Amino acid sequence: MKDLLFEVKDGIATITLNRPDSRNAFSLEMIRLWKESLEEVRDNDEIRVLVLTGNGIAFCAGGDVKSMKKGKGFVDLNEEVDKDFVSTGLKRKNSLWNYIQRIPLLMEEIDKPTIAAINGDAIGAGLDMALQCDLRFASDTARFGEGYVNVGIVPGDGGGYYLPRIIGIDKALDLLWTGRIIDSEEALKIGLVTRVCSHEALMDEVMAFANRLARGPQQAMRFTKRTVYQGLKTDLRTSLDMVSSFMGLVTEHPDYQEGLQAIIEKRKPKFN
Repeated sequence: MKDLLFEVKDGIATITLNRPDSRNAFSLEMIRLWKESLEEVRDNDEIRVLVLTGNGIAFCAGGDVKSMKKGKGFVDLNEEVDKDFVSTGLKRKNSLWNYIQRIPLLMEEIDKPTIAAINGDAIGAGLDMALQCDLRFASDTARFGEGYVNVGIVPGDGGGYYLPRIIGIDKALDLLWTGRIIDSEEALKIGLVTRVCSHEALMDEVMAFANRLARGPQQAMRFTKRTVYQGLKTDLRTSLDMVSSFMGLVTEHPDYQEGLQAIIEKRKPKFN
């Protein structure tokens, strides 16, 4: 079995981390397939929504601790483990940059809606991967934690970037400094997840929501996502200038006329 599964159905792409015996901890094959899948999502206009989930009892445990003990794991995925291997700071930096850190960079290039279906524990880099998604639907049995501090390392996969933007600086530092594990109830309370579902209903609810988004006006939705994320990085004047350009473009699109006509006829719109 492949370490990562990728399928597309009805405009919805699903990436499933598939190392259940290792709680979906990273492997070289997983990272390579992950990058390839994200490039397909980014470039294929037939794909309208991305769902990320895990197989088994965990969403993702992040780095493989057993491999890390050998000097490998998520820090040196580019080389085979051997008795003569000597790890260096530069090798570990380059390995992060060339492999795992490609994932958040690719996610930032995807204008389409992305949803994490968190079926189980999301720990360390596993939590960081969920934070990269626009929305996070969590099982009521899922747990969350930024465990880097427990092994004396820093959040290397985006946690220090995403977490304070999502839940605020003080709550982010609480999780990052203590490495404590929280349940889905607390995660919802602090805004870490968007919605909590019963474990049995998680994927049904995620796919129902994804289907709703897949039927929406795609160009308007993608421009809206750009507006939101770019707005976090710029001033009001620049944001308004950009969104006025988006408005000029979307009102030339057939979806605009269909939306207006549907309102007049008091029916649901049928977007392309």
